[in-house]
Amino acid sequence: MSAGEVLYRARQVLTKRRVKYGLLSVRSSEKPRVLAGVPLPSIRVSDRVRQQYLHEADEVIAGTVKLFTSHRFELGSIPNWNRDPLTGVVGPDTFSGDIMLTDRAVVGDIKYVWELNRQLHLVRLAQAFALSGSQHYLDALIRQLDSWLAQCPPFMGPNWASSLEASIRLINWSLIWNMIGGWSSAAFTTKDGALFRSRWLESIFFHCTYVNLHLSRYSSANNHLIGELSGLYVAALTWPCWHQSAQWGEQAKSELECQAELQFSTDGVNREQAFSYHVFVSEFLIIAGITGQRARDPFSTAFWETLQRAINFVHAIQNSSGKIPMVGDADDGAVFLLEPGAGPDRHALLLALGSTLENADEQQPLPLTAQWLLADLRSFCPFKTRCQKPSWQFPQGGYFLFGTNFGNDQEIKGQVDCGPLGYLGIAAHGHADALSLTLSIGGEECLVDPGTYSYRSELKWRDYFRGTSAHNTIRVDGLDQSSSGGRFMWTRKANTRLVKMPLSTGQFDFEGNHDGYLRLKDPVQHARAVTFEEQNMLLTVDDTVSGRVAHQIEQFWHFAPDIQVEVAEHALSAKIKGKTFSVNLLFTGGDLKLELIRGHENPPLGWYSSAYESKQACSVLRISCLATEARIQAKFKISLSM
Repeated sequence: MSAGEVLYRARQVLTKRRVKYGLLSVRSSEKPRVLAGVPLPSIRVSDRVRQQYLHEADEVIAGTVKLFTSHRFELGSIPNWNRDPLTGVVGPDTFSGDIMLTDRAVVGDIKYVWELNRQLHLVRLAQAFALSGSQHYLDALIRQLDSWLAQCPPFMGPNWASSLEASIRLINWSLIWNMIGGWSSAAFTTKDGALFRSRWLESIFFHCTYVNLHLSRYSSANNHLIGELSGLYVAALTWPCWHQSAQWGEQAKSELECQAELQFSTDGVNREQAFSYHVFVSEFLIIAGITGQRARDPFSTAFWETLQRAINFVHAIQNSSGKIPMVGDADDGAVFLLEPGAGPDRHALLLALGSTLENADEQQPLPLTAQWLLADLRSFCPFKTRCQKPSWQFPQGGYFLFGTNFGNDQEIKGQVDCGPLGYLGIAAHGHADALSLTLSIGGEECLVDPGTYSYRSELKWRDYFRGTSAHNTIRVDGLDQSSSGGRFMWTRKANTRLVKMPLSTGQFDFEGNHDGYLRLKDPVQHARAVTFEEQNMLLTVDDTVSGRVAHQIEQFWHFAPDIQVEVAEHALSAKIKGKTFSVNLLFTGGDLKLELIRGHENPPLGWYSSAYESKQACSVLRISCLATEARIQAKFKISLSM
C-alpha cells in the first residue's frame, strides 16, 4: 500500500473508534423536512403478470425468500435479520467495527447475511401493493421494515459493517418508498404510521452518514465505490430533507461522473475484468442516472456515453442464445430485481433497459423493469447515437471476438482474453486467465470459463476457480500466472501484450503473450496465436512456451457440463459433441500426454459453476509435457449438425 493509503486506512480505524465511543456526532440535530417527492409512476400489466407479482409477494409474506436469484430459504414471516440463512449462525449485536466478518463461527457466511439485507425481496411487496392496492401487502411491508429497524440499530451488528451493502439497501428503500406513494403514502397517515416514518427516516439518515464516512478509497475504489456513491446519491435525492442532503448529492454525483470514466475503458469494458461486475456496476450507474433525471438533476452526456459503451459491450459478447462468458468473479448479486421470476441472466435485463434508453418511441411496449423506472420518462433518450452493429474488438479492455454468423442459429462465436488481470493494486475480482479463450457454437456453450463458485468456501475452491488451471490457457510448473495474496488480492500480476491485432472475425489472426512466468527462477515466456478460418470452420490455437531448463507445461480445455468429450486411444485427438454441433480436436507437439478429467477433488480440476455456491463436474482436457521449449497446437474442426 502507498503511504497515502496507509494514512487513509488509519484514519478509517480512528473514525470507527470515535463513532463507537460517541466522540463523533452522527445524529441529525434537525427534524427532517417533509417534502412532496416524486413517486414512481403506476404501471399497467396483464393479469397473468400481475398474478406473478402477487404470488411472489405472498411467498415473501409466508417467509420464503430467494437469494442470489436461485437459492430459496424459509425465514419465517418476520426474519432474524442478523441470522445467516445458510448456516443458521446469528451475528452478534455488538459494534459493527469490532465484528470479524471472515469468521464463519461468528457471522456464518456473510455473503448470505448481506444478500438478505439488501432487501430486494421487500420491493416485491411494494410492487404488489402498487398493482393491487391491497392494504394486506402494505401492512406486511411495514412489519418487515419495522422489524429490521428494531433488530438493526445504527452501527450495531453485521448489517452495519459494509458501506456497499448499506448503499444497496438505500437504493431498494428508495424504490419501496416511491412505489408506496412517497411522503404522502397511506402507510404514514395514521399516528403509528407517522412514528414508523420517523424511525425509518432516522435510519436512512444514519445510512447516509455511515456511507459518507466509509467510502472505499485507494485499492478498494472499485465497484464498491461506484455502488456507495450511487446509494448516497439516490438517497440524497429521494430524501432531500436534511441540510447534509445537498452536499451528499453533489459530492456523489461529481464522483460518479469521474468514476464512470475511470472504471470503464474507452471501448466499454469494466476494468475489473469480471463480466458479472460489469453488469453490477452498470446497474448502479443506470439507477443513479434515472434518479437524477427524475429529480431534474441530469448527468452529463459523457456519463451516458460511458454507460452506452458498457451496454454495447455486453451486447457484443452474448451469444445467439443470450449467454455471456463467465469471465472473472461473479456472485449473482444484483442492485435491483423488478421483474417476477428474474433469474441469473441480469445482463438481459440490462440490455432491455439499454434498448429503452436509446429508443424514445412511445408506441413501443416497455419491458417490465423499464416500466417501473421509466414509464414517466418515455421521451428520455440519453443514448444519442443508436448502436447499429456491435463491435468485435475491444483492445483497451483486452477482448477480441472471432467467428461467423453472429446472432443466428448458425453462429460460431469465440472470445480471446488479452486484457489485464483486474483493476487497481489488488485486482480483487480478476482471474488468472491471461490468453484464455471461450467458444460457443449454434448458441450452445462449448469451451467455457468455469465461473466462480464461492468466495467463502474452502480456500482450495476459491483458489481453483480463480486460478490458471480453471481456464483455457497454459500453466507452468503447477503455478498460477499471477501470485495470490488472499481471496481478493493478487500480489504479482501477469501483464499481457498484444502482438498482432486481428483484422476481422472470420479471418481472425491474433497473437499475444504475457509475462506471468517471467517471475520464475528460470523465466518462462508464454505466447499464444489464435486463428479462425470462416470458410473451413477451423479454429487453431498455437501455444509456445520457452525457458532454459525443463518445465512442466500444461494446456487446459474446459467444456460445458453437457458436452460429450471422447478421447481417442493411443492418439492425441478427441471428439467433441454438443446438441447441434461436433468438433474434431487434434493436438500436435513433442512428447505430449493427453488426459480427460472430470470432477477431480484433490487437487480440484474439472468443475463448472453456473451460479453462486453451486458447482458441477465438467470435462477437461489436459495436455502436458516436460520440456525446455514446447509448442502445443490445438486444431478444432467445427461441424454444425442442424
